[in-house]
Amino acid sequence: MTPTTKFKAALCGLALIAAAALPMAAAPATAAPAPSQTVSAEAAAATKPVPKLGFSTQTVRTLNIDFQYQQTGYWCGPAATRIALSARISPPSQQQLANELPTTTNGTDWIGQVTRVLNNHVGTGWYETKEMPNDPPTQAQRDLLWRDVVLDINNNYPIVANIVAPASNHPPGYPNYTIYHYFTVIGYDDSDQTVLIADPAGFAPTATYWLTFNQLATLIPPKGYSA
Repeated sequence: MTPTTKFKAALCGLALIAAAALPMAAAPATAAPAPSQTVSAEAAAATKPVPKLGFSTQTVRTLNIDFQYQQTGYWCGPAATRIALSARISPPSQQQLANELPTTTNGTDWIGQVTRVLNNHVGTGWYETKEMPNDPPTQAQRDLLWRDVVLDINNNYPIVANIVAPASNHPPGYPNYTIYHYFTVIGYDDSDQTVLIADPAGFAPTATYWLTFNQLATLIPPKGYSA
């Protein structure tokens, strides 16, 4: 799988908010994990080898996709939508999807636009818009997200997520400010609750990488996802 266009400065055309580095809060004396443990889990996920797409075991499931980096700085929505569609059909171009969503130079406004376009193309009515307005998310929202990841991937439906990534909570390789973005969840590993991401931005050294489920759950609020 060879990416077609790598857009290193891909920021989806949305406002960048300069983010000052936030000091790490001291760990409570009770149940919460120490910051170093959280960082270690995320770092371990980021360096976890990515299997061949379409690989499945008793605990791991990944989907075959046709990957493209986003072709403009504000086409992360169309690119993530195209990646999701490619698991099921021969996908339209990013340009066509940008027209259908629609996407402007300000980006793609709402995850519901992605849900509509996904359903129009797959013709099944599978996708629903799931909002995650609470930051941090509630346990019920986390439980639903994990259920959706497993159910959708098991049925060959990638998930498109609309994320807000501040400098203090970045996927691999992201620049040091808040990024508003769309990417696609294309796999999971139940043994360590990690999720496989196909990221059209090109910030990370690879097109696909693992995140902890916990980090995915904290990146989506206050936005949502199509599943």
